[in-house]
Amino acid sequence: MIKFKHTLFFAALFASTGLYAQTQNAPIIHQAESGVLGSDWNTPTAAGVTYIAPRTDYAATQFPGNDSKVATYTVTFPAPGSYDLYARIRVGANSANDDSFYYANGFGTKSPTATTDWVLCNGLYGAGYTDANAVVEAGGPAVQSNVWKWLNLSKFNGGATPISFTVTAGNLTQTFQIGSRENGLDIDKIVFGGTGIYFTVGNLDNGQPGSTTPPTPPNPVPTPTGPPLAAGKSKFLGGIYSPQQLPNFLAYWNQLTPENAGKWGSVEGTRDVMNWTEMDAAYKLAKDNGLPFKMHTLLWGSQQPTWIATLPPAEQLAEINQWFMLVAQRYPNIDVVEVVNEPLHAPPTSAGTDGRGGNYANALGGSGTTGWDWVITGFQLARQYFPNAKLWLNDYSVENSLTSAQNYVRIINLLKDRGLIDGIGVQGHAFSTRGTSAATLTSTINSFAATGLPVYITELDIDALNAQNQIDDQVQLAEYQRVFPLFWENPGIKGITIWGYRLGHWRSSQGAYLVNADETERPALVWLRNYVRQTVLGTKKAEKYAINAYPNPAIGGKFTLQGTEKISQIRVLDLSGKQIQVVPVAKQPSVELKLNVAPGVYIVELSDGQNVQSKKLVVQ
Repeated sequence: MIKFKHTLFFAALFASTGLYAQTQNAPIIHQAESGVLGSDWNTPTAAGVTYIAPRTDYAATQFPGNDSKVATYTVTFPAPGSYDLYARIRVGANSANDDSFYYANGFGTKSPTATTDWVLCNGLYGAGYTDANAVVEAGGPAVQSNVWKWLNLSKFNGGATPISFTVTAGNLTQTFQIGSRENGLDIDKIVFGGTGIYFTVGNLDNGQPGSTTPPTPPNPVPTPTGPPLAAGKSKFLGGIYSPQQLPNFLAYWNQLTPENAGKWGSVEGTRDVMNWTEMDAAYKLAKDNGLPFKMHTLLWGSQQPTWIATLPPAEQLAEINQWFMLVAQRYPNIDVVEVVNEPLHAPPTSAGTDGRGGNYANALGGSGTTGWDWVITGFQLARQYFPNAKLWLNDYSVENSLTSAQNYVRIINLLKDRGLIDGIGVQGHAFSTRGTSAATLTSTINSFAATGLPVYITELDIDALNAQNQIDDQVQLAEYQRVFPLFWENPGIKGITIWGYRLGHWRSSQGAYLVNADETERPALVWLRNYVRQTVLGTKKAEKYAINAYPNPAIGGKFTLQGTEKISQIRVLDLSGKQIQVVPVAKQPSVELKLNVAPGVYIVELSDGQNVQSKKLVVQ
């Protein structure tokens, strides 16, 4: 059988003879190797399929980087109109490390280093269609490697907002480009099909016209109608906003956080060119439906504008002020602002050129005398520009380690002492919670709550990979049943945000989504709905004890605690949150302590295993 590399010839032939009928129903198919390929593209053939494959990886998050990584195609369309972009791809053995590339943000020749010229398409491991009768849309059930599968890239959010392509009369021939990113991703075909036309895998495989009407599923899935799972509860259960996460959002979640749309690098990838489109939509959805809106995020040493890293500090500070001001002016009723994201893990201290680093911490004061002056300055600016919003700090992997929790509390206390922080964000990702004991998770959360500030789980996802590295519903269900109640029923936690409940999210390859491609709910979501709606959250306030520290000030560090009959542990901290001493207590009426510390003010933290109280102690 002859394999034609370029079916565009036949589209032109049919159009000239009148057989094509000038319709968008037939797919316009290009073999990937038929384009003009940069030197980084290889063209292997295996099992009768010739395809293109990148030779090298590139670490950038927003563009290919150079011309060698770009492939260029000339496409002639049969008629003006809107077209979706499809691709037949294969993810390599490294799954999530072999599943991304770029496509051009519109027609024409693009700059390989211009952020706005490219659409990142990541997370392809967790999506795609292989069944000949399946309609190729967003997402898909093909969460696997080493399999050829189809995707509608114009409906798939892989880290950047997807687009369709508009063709105008008189401009039917267009230049189109793609760019490589990870060298384990193979691309067989690049296809354009009319927007609103339904193409099955079989249609695309065989170059057949699609249908103007969607096929009726054999067993239609009921559309969830709400109310949200946590409606009427004293805590919210929210979700992230992105086009991929939008369907049925209001039926499940009653708080909203924009995923990528609120990141500085997403809004101002090119200096002074602002892209508010997705943030506007997220904000409007929240405000139109009475949902608390959390801004994610103002300052972060990742996904920052690449242009800021090389500016002098004074100019960086001016840009930071402008960024805060523009957000505050455009969204005047923001409920919560995550001011600084991941200070312990991704501070803006390095001069990365790929959207990582930012290199502007020194513009905010650097480490300074506190070790965290740049964080403090960021919050001072946020208090100035967002006087009516709650200000939060946010970080990951602080709930799975007592040491990390203590480091986090140091920053929190610096902000608290200055009246700059209103809430503590703990991301709660699966890579932090899975394998972490319930005792550790509870202890760290309680240490945050002991500051007197409300705690929020801001980015909860729970994976589903079993021991064979396969997505397993029962693994996810069991982990939800283990982890979620620890957070939901903890009195210190006031709300939880699920970080992506649909396919196409960044942890789809680990099975963290809650809804399948066919809109059916996975067992974890079925359980979650019933659990949240049926669980009565406690209203009992933390028990107060009449505990006296005598004398206070403590001369030479010696003092006695009286009224400790119900206390099981005493911790002494300095004002930065550093633990000085821990004393287990056998629930006795009084406890004598001696601290070998310099004179100053300290915090005595008392716990009965469920409640925590804090008292100030002056040592002379």
